[in-house]
Amino acid sequence: MRILIIEDDQRTSEYVVKGLSEAGHLAEALADGRDALVHATHTDYDVLVVDRMLPGLDGLSLVRALRASGVNTPAIFLTSIGGVNDRVDGLEAGADDYLVKPFAFSELLARVNALGRRPAVQAEKTVLKVADLELDMARRTVRRGGQKIDLQPREFTLLEVLMRNEGRVVTRTMLLERVWDFHFDPKTSVVETHISRLRAKIDKPFEVALLYTVRSTGYSIHAPL
Repeated sequence: MRILIIEDDQRTSEYVVKGLSEAGHLAEALADGRDALVHATHTDYDVLVVDRMLPGLDGLSLVRALRASGVNTPAIFLTSIGGVNDRVDGLEAGADDYLVKPFAFSELLARVNALGRRPAVQAEKTVLKVADLELDMARRTVRRGGQKIDLQPREFTLLEVLMRNEGRVVTRTMLLERVWDFHFDPKTSVVETHISRLRAKIDKPFEVALLYTVRSTGYSIHAPL
């Protein structure tokens, strides 16, 4: 496989390049995020190994920019930033895996090989539409009837989950997991509160409602029947 390592620590970079090369891979290294964005956009790599703290362009921004431009090369973060929220941020930015330093090279190699075995991912739609409501994931914008709607980051994610499931019921449990990364019930009204705020922005100023509550089940977004 052809692998690009984006790492500004020279010792780590040389160590990873050497190990991957010995494992039979074609490994290249760059230390600057902006340089990596250009190379990864115009060169076909099988896997990207990305540090988060990079000069020029940080790792999160790099992966987001690649995904926004339609580059779906599998990416694994290799970083010393290892908190739960940090890992969530990395995966939500578009990375496929996350490994925290210090690391065992054997584990990195196994994860890189696993990513390389994944089938190619088809380009994902970056614009979601339900009736006259439009969500642009690349530009992080929402419009309805051509009118721009300002959403907070969590509201944007909530709307994205609902629109990806257009016409289907999304349960409260599903929203807790996909929007807040809760794998338990926090016993709060966080979902209901955010649904109310979202409805006030995408429905109430307009004549036709798109966001519906399915009693005792969850929520659904769809054009009026």
